[in-house]
Order: sequence, then C-alpha cells, then structure tokens
Amino acid sequence: MKTVFDAATRLELVDRLGKLGVYDRALWGKMNASQMLMHCRLWEEMIHENKRYKRIFIGRIIGSMVLKQVLNGPVLSQNTPTIQEMVITGTDIDFENERRKLAELLASYTTYAVPDNTFVHPFFGTMTKGQIGVLAYMHLDHHLRQFGV
Repeated sequence: MKTVFDAATRLELVDRLGKLGVYDRALWGKMNASQMLMHCRLWEEMIHENKRYKRIFIGRIIGSMVLKQVLNGPVLSQNTPTIQEMVITGTDIDFENERRKLAELLASYTTYAVPDNTFVHPFFGTMTKGQIGVLAYMHLDHHLRQFGV
C-alpha cells in the first residue's frame, strides 16, 4: 500500500495536485475543487498538528475494526462521510493558496514528528505512524480521483 512517507508517492500526489483546475467538476460529492483543497488541507493539519476533534460515538465502538478494513482496501469509497468540522460550504476560497498550503503539508511528511500512538482520528481512534501514512495517501488519492486527477 502507498504511504505519504515515501518520497516518490508524495511527488506523485503533488504532480496530481498540479493537474487540478479551479473549474474542474467533481465526479461525485458536493464540493467544488477549491472546497476540496481546503478540506484536504484541514485534514492534513489535523494530522501534522495532532489536532483533536470530538470522537464520533460509533467510531468508539467499531473504528479500529473499520480502520483495518479501510487500510486493506484498494481505495476509499465514494461519498465516505467526514467529520462536521471538515465539511466545507463556503465559496470564498483561494484555490491557489489552498493548493500551495496542501503541497507544503505533503512535503513536511519528511519531518513528521507526532509520536507513535498519540494521534487520535475522530472515527478510527488511535493510529500508528504507519497507519497515518497509508490513510493520508488514501484520503488525498480519494479526493484527487473525485476530480479526475
């Protein structure tokens, strides 16, 4: 499985980000390209800054089991739910600024410093660095595929 801790994988993602256009339409979902970039930036900030969001009740019960299935699957499925704090509805978003910030966050995986087993995903719960690397790739890949790149 691909991971954002691999330099070639990060370069692939940044290349795909560069192919995304501000007027590209989503193949599924409700976000436009700018909203998607902002959503992905916020998701990456959650990882890099070890931000804590309220745990979703059902995630407390089945999150760790679902995580294993997700990480073994080929891709995230369309219309996968997201936490409320990362649902983007605003339209006054600077596309190029969001893309630049997201690329910078991807580059910072070379110095990722959150200690193992201290990051807590709002649904999946406590995650290892290895799990984070795979899920981070899968999440961004999911949204890039959403826009055909």
